Amino acid sequence: MRIIAGEAGGRRLKAPEDDRIRPTSDKVREAIFNMLQMYVQDAVVADVFCGTGGLGLEALSRGAAKCFFFDNSRKSMALTEENIRTCRMEDRSVTNICDFRKAVSLLDEPVDIAFLDPPYETGMLQECIELLAQQDKVKNGGLIVAEHPRTEQFPDEYHGFTKMREKKYGMIMVTIYSK
Repeated sequence: MRIIAGEAGGRRLKAPEDDRIRPTSDKVREAIFNMLQMYVQDAVVADVFCGTGGLGLEALSRGAAKCFFFDNSRKSMALTEENIRTCRMEDRSVTNICDFRKAVSLLDEPVDIAFLDPPYETGMLQECIELLAQQDKVKNGGLIVAEHPRTEQFPDEYHGFTKMREKKYGMIMVTIYSK
């Protein structure tokens, strides 16, 4: 696992030692950022369910102004914090160990991009999108980037967000919603 492009491009990220954390592959991360390239510069980003922090760090490397990293696992947050230091992004990173419900409420400003990659088929993705909408935590024109199994389908309109793009990568689906 590595940062693909930008100021930290090529830096290796520490990966989990077991399969309890499922980081987004380099291939899928690169595809996501190819779709997002005009939205990332100076963006405020949230990497909810951050795992190793790969999505948020890729955004920072490509010019995002700030990233909130959230995960309820101490092990995941330790990996994320180590990867933040490796990429020298401490000054633009905010970390917090908490579940996604608290994470949404802790966002002290609406974000431009929210990355959501929860454990699959748990209902957490749907609930997190609903909370982001209810608490108005995504700016107008902002995006939600949701990674989920391709068997899980989402409607074109969802809690005030409009599906902008959907792409399959093997067994994974990436759905991008715009507010």
